[in-house]
Amino acid sequence: MTDKTLKLPEAGQWPDKLVAPALIAGAVLTTIGFLMAFFTVAPVGGATVNGAELIGDVMVSQKMLLSQKIFYFHMPVAITSFLALGFGCYYAVRFLMTKNRRFDTCSRICLEIALLFVVLTMITGEMWTRFEWGVWWSWEPRLTTYLILMLIVIAYFVLRSSVDEPERRATFAAVVAIIATIDVPICFMITRLIPSSIHPVVLREGGMSPEMGLCVGLCALGMLLVGFALYRARFNQVRLTQRVDALKETLDDER
Repeated sequence: MTDKTLKLPEAGQWPDKLVAPALIAGAVLTTIGFLMAFFTVAPVGGATVNGAELIGDVMVSQKMLLSQKIFYFHMPVAITSFLALGFGCYYAVRFLMTKNRRFDTCSRICLEIALLFVVLTMITGEMWTRFEWGVWWSWEPRLTTYLILMLIVIAYFVLRSSVDEPERRATFAAVVAIIATIDVPICFMITRLIPSSIHPVVLREGGMSPEMGLCVGLCALGMLLVGFALYRARFNQVRLTQRVDALKETLDDER
């Protein structure tokens, strides 16, 4: 009994104590950022079309609308999704190197968090596109590459649910997690490689004033803290479940 108990998945690690403070701090910073976006910061510079442009078979004229405030939510959730995918890739590589199921669990939870923020990014991006440029969808470079990213992440979970053998499932999933992360720098750099009227290169073109940068920074930090809190809470829940399952197996073996 003692030997097997020592092999139980760990639970209650010290980062779990940071979940509540991180969630509260993230909510506060995000709220402050949103309030700044609506009351103190001007519309996003550079996020307009030049004159009149044909986007998705619709002629759209240059305009600056309140809908651009979506930018202050859209960009932080996109950054959080990229970082979650990056950590998911790191843990996937660690699993492939060690075959330690703990890393598979970490990678899976990172992909769960990434999927949440990827979906939020797509929703806010579509809202911005619709209200600002008059169309729900356009096959422009960044929208297309990010759609591919979302489909790969969804495929990750479809794959996990379709393979029964644990080690094969974890191995295949790790490969898909790495493939998904490869698309991250493509999504980020695509507007620099293929210029787009819908997605300006805000940082390089100086589209953000210091006030905008501060607002985006607060929202991004807040979102990252929320993402971290969700990751740790989910990780703790999964490891506790695995611990209970391991205890049940141990008790069944002793009968």
